[in-house]
Amino acid sequence: MHMSDSLLSPAVGAAMCAVSLAANVYAVKKIKEDGFCAEKIPLIGATGAFVFAAQMLNFTIPATGSSGHIIGSILLASIIGNFSALLAISAVLVVQCLFFADGGLLALGCNIFNMGVIPCLLIYPLLFKPLVKDNTTLKSITIASIASSVASLQIGAFCVVLETQFSGITALPFSTFLSLMQPIHFAISIAEGIITATILCFVYLYQPRRRLVVAFATLAIFAGCILSPFASSYPDGLEWSIEKTMEITSIN
Repeated sequence: MHMSDSLLSPAVGAAMCAVSLAANVYAVKKIKEDGFCAEKIPLIGATGAFVFAAQMLNFTIPATGSSGHIIGSILLASIIGNFSALLAISAVLVVQCLFFADGGLLALGCNIFNMGVIPCLLIYPLLFKPLVKDNTTLKSITIASIASSVASLQIGAFCVVLETQFSGITALPFSTFLSLMQPIHFAISIAEGIITATILCFVYLYQPRRRLVVAFATLAIFAGCILSPFASSYPDGLEWSIEKTMEITSIN
């Protein structure tokens, strides 16, 4: 769901950069107020590295000709806390933007907001935590993971359409673009929810606290080195939605 610079006007891009920067500054402030533990740094690094590698692994959405990848923000928030998760996902998106041309500098603020601020500062505290707070079971973790992933991607996809619409530099009709973005990202969110639930249920059952850093570092290496050749070559949900919208528009 990485937006590209071509979808955004300078005004919208700059405004969203300011919003995302403010959210990260707020996250840093909250982390300091809560008392940051330096011992969490290796875990933050390992989980961030895993999400970075996992985001590069697109999986095929059957019968659509599209693909998707996990965002990982709910997973990060559940393990390292939502404010640390926002900083970690922001760092991932900055590296992807600067070194892998995934998104662009103008779109960086939108991408951080859509994939970081929404799940970490909105969905996690308002949906995930209430669902597991007083009844932490495998069932509640699974329900919370899937529900939070669906909510995060649906709101994020809607924001992508809004940001594109407000920019006014593309010929993508709002209703058509939205009608394609929402269902394809619903399918992607179900897959993300299942992946998130599987990992969190493992952590809950076995609680390998001392080995979490090694576990996530190993997963990151496995995803980046072993699974990457098997990543889907189909366009991701956003690219697919743009292509289909343009096809429908040209026909009409």
